[in-house]
Formats: sequence, structure tokens, C-alpha cells
Amino acid sequence: MTETRTLDEFRNKFRVDELKVLENRSWTWSVRPGQPTLGAGILSLNRHAGTFSDVTADEMKDLTELVAAIEGTLKAAFNHQIMNYLMLMMVDHHVHYHVIPRYESVRTFAGREWADNGWPALPVLADSQHADDPGLLLHIQEKLRPGVV
Repeated sequence: MTETRTLDEFRNKFRVDELKVLENRSWTWSVRPGQPTLGAGILSLNRHAGTFSDVTADEMKDLTELVAAIEGTLKAAFNHQIMNYLMLMMVDHHVHYHVIPRYESVRTFAGREWADNGWPALPVLADSQHADDPGLLLHIQEKLRPGVV
């Protein structure tokens, strides 16, 4: 019961189902509700696991496949320079990555400018660019969905 509650709380907090871009049998990639950089996402395991060592070999294979799709999709959509995958799990005790595309220069999307305020050092995860317009998350999601880029 605790694992289910933990997974449900995680999925609700990050709006995984609402902001989903792609998924396979083991993992889901969704737009991150707070955007430290344009196209930031959450890559989360579809079942509860409290530690990385709980992830199975089959789930790791599925992770590899989804990561390739994520990187190709984000490159085509926003032309990032490099990708950061951060597995922190300090607050949310469920296996997931913060997927942060990194940009050397400003990008323009949906009539707004997007900066990478941490470039070239660590990403500024506390940044939530353009949070005053929650509809932007749906525009990002739509841009990243298969067949849209």
C-alpha cells in the first residue's frame, strides 16, 4: 500500500499522465512542470522502486530505448547542446531522472525566450521559466509528441 501511495503521489506531483510525451512498458517520459530549461522532462519508472538497484535488466533495456528517443526528439525540436540526466531522489523516493536539455544560447519557443541560467555549470533546477503561463507546458508536450517535430 505504501509503495502504491508513493508512486501515485509521485505521478500526481509531476503530472506524469497529463504531461506524458512517450512511454514504453517500463518508463514514461513527461514534460517537467517546472522548466529550468526548455523541454525539461521527467523520466520515471512505471512501477515503484525506491532504489536504482531495484531496476531490473529488462527495465534497463527499456530505459536505453527510451533515452535514444528522448535525445533525438529534443534535438530535433530545440537543438540542445548536451543532455543532463539527474537522479536525485532526495525528496521523491521513486526511481526517476530529471531530464534537462542544456543550451549555450537563448532559445525562442511559443513567443517566449528561454535561457539556460546555469550554462555551462550545473542546471538551475529551481528555475521555473514562464510559470505564469501554465499552457506553455502543453505546447511543449505537443511539440515533443511523435510526428510533431
